[in-house]
Amino acid sequence: QVHLVESGGGLVQAGGSLRLSCAASGRTFSRYAMGWFRQAPGKEREFVAAISTSGGSTTYIDSVKGRFTISRDNAKNTVYLQMNSLNPEDTAVYYCAANLVYESDYAGGRLDEYDYWGQGTQVTVSS
Repeated sequence: QVHLVESGGGLVQAGGSLRLSCAASGRTFSRYAMGWFRQAPGKEREFVAAISTSGGSTTYIDSVKGRFTISRDNAKNTVYLQMNSLNPEDTAVYYCAANLVYESDYAGGRLDEYDYWGQGTQVTVSS
């Protein structure tokens, strides 16, 4: 199986920034579109951002557009989520996920499309 390990979570004040990283195992990282999801207390897991296999296409939910940036480094088997201007509504466990795709520019946000998931990293934004 593909192992995904998130890091970079923590506690920050409102308005601050964090960069999450997700390290993937294997030599086939470039075949997967990658996504970030989050789950806040009392809520279901939701899509946040996705990036296509080459990094040429990205997708974001409206609430994070202009604040979050997803990127990837295929040589390092790593995907990132740069999170700026954080607010308490961003507090959640953030999960990295991998989606084996056959269209190179696809960056989808459907949870059930993703094949592998990390354990999650906690992001807490204080006010």
